[in-house]
Amino acid sequence: MIASVISLLLAAALAVSDATAATTAAPVAPSGSSVTGAASAVESLGIAGTSWAVDERTGKLRVFTDSTVTAAELAKVRRTTGRWAGTATLERLDGRLRTLLSGGDGVYTTGWRCSAGVNVQSGSTYYFVTAGHCTDGASTWYTGSTLTTTVGSTVVTSFPGNDYGVVRYSNPAVPHPGTIGSVDVTGTATARVGQSVCRRGSTTGVRCGVITGLNASVNYGGGDVVSGLIQTNICAEPGDSGGPLYAGDKVIGILSGGSGNCSTGGTTYYQPIQEVLEAYGLSVY
Repeated sequence: MIASVISLLLAAALAVSDATAATTAAPVAPSGSSVTGAASAVESLGIAGTSWAVDERTGKLRVFTDSTVTAAELAKVRRTTGRWAGTATLERLDGRLRTLLSGGDGVYTTGWRCSAGVNVQSGSTYYFVTAGHCTDGASTWYTGSTLTTTVGSTVVTSFPGNDYGVVRYSNPAVPHPGTIGSVDVTGTATARVGQSVCRRGSTTGVRCGVITGLNASVNYGGGDVVSGLIQTNICAEPGDSGGPLYAGDKVIGILSGGSGNCSTGGTTYYQPIQEVLEAYGLSVY
């Protein structure tokens, strides 16, 4: 009799344990089709100041809205993400998402300044890669704001969709070492979430942080949507556009845009470097 009672008590305890384990088990990641559907729904809204990327840790779609998104637009985004319960989350960004153009130091063209990304070559011909929104509509580049010393001319622009541009060096008097500041570039690397990285720009110099997302999309407004971007928690400011993202001596990407600033912090997005190198047979050196 006592043995039977003990057996019943053990069985009850095991049942409670199993129930507890079931309720504390890790949540199931949403299906790929639901994430794709949520991303397409957010993109179809066409709201400037939004970005979206899949969180590799949870499998959920993280949707971001910047300070320019109105209350009515935010309500639309909230309703849209709400239709995908358990699939998408909605977060606010500080400041405004924008491409980072300005007038000042760096590489110059008529009307704006950007940052050279990384020097590359094809055979004996040398180029630098920068952001496509920088080279879009710009033919000739110079070393200073007076536009007196020519660097070279734009030969490739891919923006929107992508955000990269290629400028060919034409002035032999302008040096083009295979470095990022004092870092000697030895190759490229593929981004991974959590990776420690730095970027260098003509406005704010070297800033470092970590990669927080991959394959992000950003709607900069005016129909300019760029996809396949690397997301980081590094700040940037106007004029830093086109500058390199790197880890050690490996180049990872080119700065596309972001929100916030380097006083209060921000979020930035980068075009992966391999795409343009592979498309045009270029290599770092």
